[in-house]
Amino acid sequence: MGVVYAVVNQKGGVGKTTTAVNVSAAIALAGRRVLLVDVDPQGNATSGVGIEKGKLEASVYHVLVDELPLEEVILPTEIAGLDVVPSTLDLAGAEIELMTRISREQVLKAALEPVRSRYDYLFLDTPPSLGLLTVNCLTACDRAIVPIQCEYYALEGITQLMRTVELVRRRLNPHLRIAHVLLTMKDPRLRLAQQVEEEVRGFFGAAVSSAVIPRNVRLSEAPSFGLPAVVYDARSRGAEAYRQFALEVMQDDTSGVG
Repeated sequence: MGVVYAVVNQKGGVGKTTTAVNVSAAIALAGRRVLLVDVDPQGNATSGVGIEKGKLEASVYHVLVDELPLEEVILPTEIAGLDVVPSTLDLAGAEIELMTRISREQVLKAALEPVRSRYDYLFLDTPPSLGLLTVNCLTACDRAIVPIQCEYYALEGITQLMRTVELVRRRLNPHLRIAHVLLTMKDPRLRLAQQVEEEVRGFFGAAVSSAVIPRNVRLSEAPSFGLPAVVYDARSRGAEAYRQFALEVMQDDTSGVG
């Protein structure tokens, strides 16, 4: 069975989608079979791997709300070994439509089960909230990756995230743990960035990845070309950092938080 990772942080702009897209692509380029599941209504992971959202006939919304089999929504990307379950703005209404569903927190987990054996890794890109979609992702995953931006207030809201993770672990997914905390958008010229890194490493300890994602223009440019940075400019600092982090994920063990 493939290992399921949720890339999660309720704060926006911390690099969740960039992380989900580039780690998925880097692991696929290393010869593994990877499924990227876009569970964010903004659909940026979908367009980030070259899928045109306007031409989609079905998306993860139809899987969660209409119970369409997930395998009918999976699309190949131009990267060998990397498939995607796309998302569109339709997903924004899914939380309301799921509220009356029995076992509503486990809808995504049930949808993933029939395809898990086809992949080595599955990555879930979550929305910037701790609502029902994110809870579905935490319930469906084995491990969580938490990107944290190297800027002021980096740890703001982390206590709330940890509380949600603990609640999901107790009630819905006893195997859930935070496997990796990934520092993103670090500008080494700023003393503040170093202070934030020290603070995050002090808070999370060994769960913090040795790889650190730099602030890098190629990471920002790549989505406009419908490509992960590890493909768009494989020699860029950002791409190299994500390849290093992907290696850590592939070497994952029982370390982590929880």
